[in-house]
Amino acid sequence: MRYEFVHDDRLGIRLPMLYHDWDEYTAEERADMLFTWEEIRAKIPDRIMHLESIIAKKQQQLAEEEDFGHCCRLNSEIAELASIINDLNIWFRVQQDYATQHTHQ
Repeated sequence: MRYEFVHDDRLGIRLPMLYHDWDEYTAEERADMLFTWEEIRAKIPDRIMHLESIIAKKQQQLAEEEDFGHCCRLNSEIAELASIINDLNIWFRVQQDYATQHTHQ
């Protein structure tokens, strides 16, 4: 297998696993990878919106919580969800960045 898309439990999407440099893949392989990635990439905004709704609920809980320990746990959970959103935003730009880089060469 020259490449695959592997599910990342933390991000909730499949990520590309390339075993060679991009230029070593055939045009057909690259097209297949980009097609698959575009299908995955298209789901990222919905995944982000779902995580944002979870954050909003946790923030509401945090506003009403009086137990300090539970507040700390909620804050940690919110921070982790925000980190996941940040990583998803980075992955969302991957194809865009690749297209821009290769268009200007």
